[in-house]
Amino acid sequence: MGGGGDVAKPVAAMVVVQVIFAGVNIFYKLAVSDGMDMRVLVAYRYLFATAFLAPLAYFIERRNRTKLTWRVVVLSFMCGLTGGSLAQNLYISGMKLTSATFASATTNLIPAVTFVLALAFRYERLGIRTSSGQAKLAGTLIGVGGAMLLTLYKGADITPPWLLLLHRGRHHHVQAAAAKSSSTEHLVMGSVLCISSCCFYALWLILQAKLSREYPFHYSSTALMCAMSTLQSVAFALLVPALCLEEEDKWWSRWRLGLWGIRLACVAYSGVLASGGMLVVLSWCVKRRGPLFASVFNPLILLVVAVLSCLLLGEKLHLGTALGAVLIVIGLYAVLWGKARDHQQQPPPPPNKLADDDLLPITVTDVVVVVQQQLPAAPATNANATSPTNITHPSEHRHHSDSDG
Repeated sequence: MGGGGDVAKPVAAMVVVQVIFAGVNIFYKLAVSDGMDMRVLVAYRYLFATAFLAPLAYFIERRNRTKLTWRVVVLSFMCGLTGGSLAQNLYISGMKLTSATFASATTNLIPAVTFVLALAFRYERLGIRTSSGQAKLAGTLIGVGGAMLLTLYKGADITPPWLLLLHRGRHHHVQAAAAKSSSTEHLVMGSVLCISSCCFYALWLILQAKLSREYPFHYSSTALMCAMSTLQSVAFALLVPALCLEEEDKWWSRWRLGLWGIRLACVAYSGVLASGGMLVVLSWCVKRRGPLFASVFNPLILLVVAVLSCLLLGEKLHLGTALGAVLIVIGLYAVLWGKARDHQQQPPPPPNKLADDDLLPITVTDVVVVVQQQLPAAPATNANATSPTNITHPSEHRHHSDSDG
């Protein structure tokens, strides 16, 4: 019963993480259409995440948390750089040069890159001759192939009629925006930026596995990572306009969020819920099941984005989306099956190790105390004094005296 729960909980957690991250892409689309600077959005995102996680980390883990070391600080800085500020800024820069759909599609390269890095850093073993190794390799390739099919092949329009009536006026606007983004001359540079973001994100999964072992306090480590990402993102957002010699009025006006607008909603959602809450869950999953397990769920983002875009933004649903979704699910199930087989084939812990520790908490000092308590009764030099049969009761002594008289 415990084995099923150990698998089901990380799977359910990663599905929730990918659904929340897919919502971030929807908010990104809305924020871009509102004219918000994406570098400022990344800075605000990690600033809100730090403000949300720091109190939680202090009150939840203050009794168990160990002192920070320079090794943990350096790992947190690298995690904040690879998985936070650098990956996000590369991603949004590539999305502005290409399109949001194309940028979401490139994230499906993360499982393949993570699989190669996990093999290189020995977090995973290939075992190509075993059924689990073949399942993991085939599942990764099938998942990536399904994501590419979902993106590159549209096929027939299978949008439900009630959605067409609901979003009748939006299709022309969405198609015009997509045509404008696909006809830009910066498509190659945008592709390079998006692929680079995927590589850094995959590297972050490897570093996060290392950080979880060095500092197994998820709230504190995630809060420290978000704080590092905040400093890096703010520096990047301030440095780029200064190097481009932009006007000071435009420089500071980009940091205005406004009240009850899409910018504040986007920052709050991506900062508090996505980075603040889901990164803690993601760190826990990486620690429990490894970086490859966490990465194979990334193709779900594109699937959820396609569905949410159809429901909320009025984008059309095509046959390629449905076929790609089926392949993504098959590939995901194959990798999960291979990981479960690897978990079953691991050597069990020494028998009764935990039971001995729990049932017999005896220390050296306890043995010494017990021996000292038994020492006064041990010496027996005088047999007459110590033998219970030779001890005469006072009443017996008076009885013998009367009989003699």
